[in-house]
Amino acid sequence: MSIKQNYIIESVANALQYISYYHSPDFIKAMANAYEKETHKAAKNAIAQIIINSKMAAIGQRPICQDTGIINVFVEVGMDVVWDADMSLEDMINAGVRSAFTNKDNPLRASIVADPLFSRTNTKDNTPAVIHTKIVQGDKLDFIVAAKGCGSENKAKFAVLQPDDDVNAWILNTIPTMGAGWCPPGVIGIGVGGTAEKAMLMAKQSLMQPIDIVQIAQKSNPNNIEKMRLDLYQKINEMGIGAQGLGGLTTVLDVKIKDYPSHSASKAIAMIPNCAATRHIHFSVDSSGVAKLPEVDMDIYPKLEMDYSKYKKIKLNSLTRAEMKTWKVGDTLLLTGTIITGRDAAHKRLKDMLSAGKGLPKGVDFANKFIYYVGPVDAVGDEVIGPAGPTTATRMDKFTDMMLENTGILGMIGKAERGAAAIKSIKKHQATYLIAVGGAAYLISKSIKKAKKIAFAEMGMEAIYEFEVEDMPVTVAVDSQGDNIHAVFENLLENQ
Repeated sequence: MSIKQNYIIESVANALQYISYYHSPDFIKAMANAYEKETHKAAKNAIAQIIINSKMAAIGQRPICQDTGIINVFVEVGMDVVWDADMSLEDMINAGVRSAFTNKDNPLRASIVADPLFSRTNTKDNTPAVIHTKIVQGDKLDFIVAAKGCGSENKAKFAVLQPDDDVNAWILNTIPTMGAGWCPPGVIGIGVGGTAEKAMLMAKQSLMQPIDIVQIAQKSNPNNIEKMRLDLYQKINEMGIGAQGLGGLTTVLDVKIKDYPSHSASKAIAMIPNCAATRHIHFSVDSSGVAKLPEVDMDIYPKLEMDYSKYKKIKLNSLTRAEMKTWKVGDTLLLTGTIITGRDAAHKRLKDMLSAGKGLPKGVDFANKFIYYVGPVDAVGDEVIGPAGPTTATRMDKFTDMMLENTGILGMIGKAERGAAAIKSIKKHQATYLIAVGGAAYLISKSIKKAKKIAFAEMGMEAIYEFEVEDMPVTVAVDSQGDNIHAVFENLLENQ
């Protein structure tokens, strides 16, 4: 019996749709445990939003996160497989990716750009995937399909240590340098040994394993790597980084480690985090047909609802700088009014236009408004917009002073910490930086009541939108005096 190419294409497409809106049960259970034990108010609120968002996405079958990821595929191909196909395995997988990302009922955000050195042109269908193939015994294909958001992927770290260097010390010193842009709580994957590329591959592969640190802690005879995992899990969480970098008890849900024989003169180490939108699934394809994916038990979700009783309602369209100066770090706000969006590519084009003396694009007026760092998913049905969670604000730091000097914005909305220069500029201009929860994209999108593209429409998800929002939940992260909610990272780095 042979494996038909449509079995592969449909299985990959179905898997990518599935993981776009279903978290795995182990992740939900780990997050529920983190929520129950959390004592830090801001962190507990962030975890609650992530769990509520996950359940909403599962029910609505819309993406958990607006960054629907770069696709990673690990596939073990049995040597006895007989094919009924006229496409290569790589082409079949990419056809599955294309089908998933252009699905009319749940289109996923196309984020992949070709010609990365120069034109950076969006491929429009999120192809190609990053594919790793291994030939094994048997007559089937075993797949791991993952969607890896770039907020976490950008925080990958690598080093070649001396043979007698302390791996744990390197990991613990490096964790604070990752900031909060990887959207903790999540999983840390570590690869040690082999060569540079092998260490990186192992770190990524380790993230595909189930969350099982609680079970490991209950073992009477853990092996050396398990002891190392437990030690790192405890010490990373004791740093107090917490959910979204807001402090608290849980920064990591698990620590995974894979190793491989190494040259005697080398100790390669790689570390890659998985974010609060942890998305991967394992399945097999054989001659019997398209893979069957697991049924989802909605009862695994804890019964949570958003508590907005402590939030302050803000009317953006009449907001004054004097009122904004009363906000303090940690204040929780519900925003109603007009905001303008813009990400990396939009900021670069705005900079080029301002530098050339052309001013802002026609129809774009930032004066007395907030800019929201977001690249949303396209709307379907009666949606105003698809999932629209924040992107990492740190990437916009180099544009912050330009925007505050030239556009009249009151402030910015994003996720994660800001750098020293951006904070200095925020203080100088008496602006404000607000954070929304990374990993709550579908929840946030429900507060967006109107959306229209007003500039750079040809850039797809990088276009500038005007949003009308109602009760959009945010937290003051940098106030007009320059106080910073993410100071935990500064303290950790200073104490190294």
